[in-house]
Amino acid sequence: MQDKIRRMKELTALLSEASKAYYQESREIMSNFEYDRLYDELLALEAETGVVLAGSPTQRVGYEVLSELPKEAHPSPMLSLDKTKDVGALQEWLGPQKGVLSWKLDGLTVVLTYEDGKLVKAVTRGNGEIGEVITPNARVFENIPLQIAFRGRLILRGEAVIRYSDFEKMNAEIEDADAKYKNPRNLCSGSVRQLNSEVTAGRHVNCIIFALVQAEGGEFADSAAPSETTPAAWDLSNSVSSRFAWLRQQGFEVVEHKQVTAETLPDAVAQFAHAITDYDIPSDGLVLTYEDIAYGESLGRTAKFPRNSIAFKWADETAETTLSYIEWSPSRTGLINPVAVFEPVELEGTTVSRASVHNISIMEGLELGAGDTITVYKANMIIPQIADNLTRSGVRDIPKICPVCGGETMIWQENDVKSLYCTNPDCQAKKIKSFTLFVSRDALNIDGLSEMTLEKFIGAGFIHEYADIFHLDRHRDAIVEMEGFGQKSYDNLIQAAERASHTTLVRVVYGLGVAGIGLANARVLCRKFRYDFEKMRRASAEELQEADGIGEVLADGWCRYFASEKNNAVVDRLLAELDIEQMPEDGGEDGSSQPLSGMTFVITGAVEHFANRKELQELIEAKGGKATGSVTAKTTYLINNDVNSTSTKNKKARELGIPILSEEDFLKLLDGE
Repeated sequence: MQDKIRRMKELTALLSEASKAYYQESREIMSNFEYDRLYDELLALEAETGVVLAGSPTQRVGYEVLSELPKEAHPSPMLSLDKTKDVGALQEWLGPQKGVLSWKLDGLTVVLTYEDGKLVKAVTRGNGEIGEVITPNARVFENIPLQIAFRGRLILRGEAVIRYSDFEKMNAEIEDADAKYKNPRNLCSGSVRQLNSEVTAGRHVNCIIFALVQAEGGEFADSAAPSETTPAAWDLSNSVSSRFAWLRQQGFEVVEHKQVTAETLPDAVAQFAHAITDYDIPSDGLVLTYEDIAYGESLGRTAKFPRNSIAFKWADETAETTLSYIEWSPSRTGLINPVAVFEPVELEGTTVSRASVHNISIMEGLELGAGDTITVYKANMIIPQIADNLTRSGVRDIPKICPVCGGETMIWQENDVKSLYCTNPDCQAKKIKSFTLFVSRDALNIDGLSEMTLEKFIGAGFIHEYADIFHLDRHRDAIVEMEGFGQKSYDNLIQAAERASHTTLVRVVYGLGVAGIGLANARVLCRKFRYDFEKMRRASAEELQEADGIGEVLADGWCRYFASEKNNAVVDRLLAELDIEQMPEDGGEDGSSQPLSGMTFVITGAVEHFANRKELQELIEAKGGKATGSVTAKTTYLINNDVNSTSTKNKKARELGIPILSEEDFLKLLDGE
C-alpha cells in the first residue's frame, strides 16, 4: 500500500509540473502520449487504493492563472471532459441517443459574452474557475463578429486557434531557425494573452465556437429556419445541431460536426481520422455530445467531468523500431538539441526516421540509449514522437564536447528541466547562426552574406565579431580570389555593408540575437525605453517586465546577456560602426513631424510604390502610425490598391465605415494633401 501511495505522489508531482509547463508557460516537458499514460496510471491507483491525494491532477482542472491580465471568476466551473481511445466505448456511452461528433480543437478556450448584439466580454478558461479577461484581444480575432442580429444576452464557448497555414507563413518570414515558433498551440496561447492587442491582431487568431451556454432576452427558439440540419420538429433550445445552425446565421464559425447514432458512429470517426491529415486547424481528437441538450444536462456531472460529453483521443498508430543514435544539434544560443535517429518506419502513411527528444530530462525519463528498442508515433497524427522505450538501457551518450567546435559542454537545469549547452563563446555553430541572424532581412539586411559565405569568412578568420563585417575591405585580395567571388561580388558586398551601417535601433536590438527577443519584442523594448539603448541595456529585470509581452524568462535572458563584459564590449565596437537613426520619444522618424500619429492602418493586396508590404509598414511606424493585421473598429484606414475589391477585409472596412485608400491616396495623406 505504501509503495502505491509513494507512486501516486510521484505521479502527482510529475503531472502537475507538466500541466504547469504546458498551460501556464506554453512549453512542453513530456509528450501528450506520456502524459496520458501517467494520468491513466494515477487514475487506476486512485481507484484501487480509494485514496485521492491533495492536488491530484485528476481532481483539478487546468492550472492556476498567473498573469498581469485582469481576472474574473466563471459563473460555473469549466470542466474537462472524460476521455476514451476506444470507438466501442463511445458507442456504449451514446447508447440509443442521437449524438453530435465534432473536432476537439487544440488551442485556448475562451468564453464570449454578447449583449444587445455587441461583444462585451471575452474571458479565457484559465484554471476552470478563474480566467483572464482578454476582451480587447478577442475584438481583433479574424473571424469574430463584433455585432450580431440577436439582441439578447448570449454566452458562447469557443477555441482560439491559429491555423497551420497561417503558422507556417509566419514562420517562413522568420529567417533565424532558433527564433521560429514551436507550434500553433503555444503561439496561440501567447497571442491571445498579450497585454497589447496590436500584437494579437498580427497573429491571425481565429475563434471556432463549440458550445452555446446561454441565450436569453431575445427571439431565440424561432430565429433559425428549418433545414436539413435543423428540422422543424426539433426545438432549437434543445438541439445541439440546431444551435450550431443558428450560430452560423449570426455570423459565427462553428466547429465542424456530424450527427451520429451508435450505428453510424464508427464510420463518422473514420471520416474524421481520414480528414485530419489535411485539416488546417490543430486538433487532438474528437468530442461526442448528446444531441438532446435536456437529456445531457439531466445526467449531471462528476467532480471533474460533465456527463453530457466525452472526448475521443486518437488511438495513435505506433511502430516498433531501433534507436540508432542521438544526434546533437547546436543552436546560436548554445543550446544543443537532442534528436532521436532510428530505423525508418511507416506511420500514418509516411516514412519517419527522426523525432525530437526536446531535452535531457525527457531522455532520462525514457532511459534512452543507442540500440534501444523504442515505439514511436505521430502526435495528433502529425509530429513524430517517442512513445516508449522497451529496453531502457539508460542515457549514456550525452556529449562532453560540442559536436561542432569541440568545446566543453555543460548541463543546465532551469524549472526542473535539464538541457545541454556549449560553453565555448567562440563556437562555430553559435557564430554562424548568430551572424546569419545579424545580417538577415529584418536585422541589418546585408545582401551577399549567406550562411555559406559567412561560414567561409568565419573559417578564414575574416569575421570574429559583428564589427568585423564592416571591415571586410581589409581582406579584399583574399575575398576576390575565393571560389564564387570576384571583384564585382566583392564590390557589391562592401556597398551592402555600407548601406546596412545606416540603420535603426530596432534592427540592431533584434540582430543581437538575445534569447527570445524577436522583431516584435525588439520594437516593444525600443518604444518602452524611448529608443535609449544605454537605458535599455542597463535596465533591471523588473523594468524590462513593464514592457508589454516581456515576461520573467525574456527579462532574465536580456539581463544575463548584458551582464557579460565581453558582450558589452562586442556591442560597443559594433555601435561605433553604425549610424543609427535618431528617434523622438514617441518613436517617429524625426522630432518635428508625426503626420500619422494616432492612426492605425491595415495593409492588404499587392503594393506598387514599395518593395513589399513590410517596407510600407515600416514607413507607417516611422511616421507615428500603427500597422496591424486585421480590420477592426479601431482601424483608421485600410490600404488596398484595389479599392473596389470584394475581399473580406474590404467588406469588413465598408461594414465599419472605414475608408479604403490606394497607395496614391496614402501618399497624399502623408504629404498632407
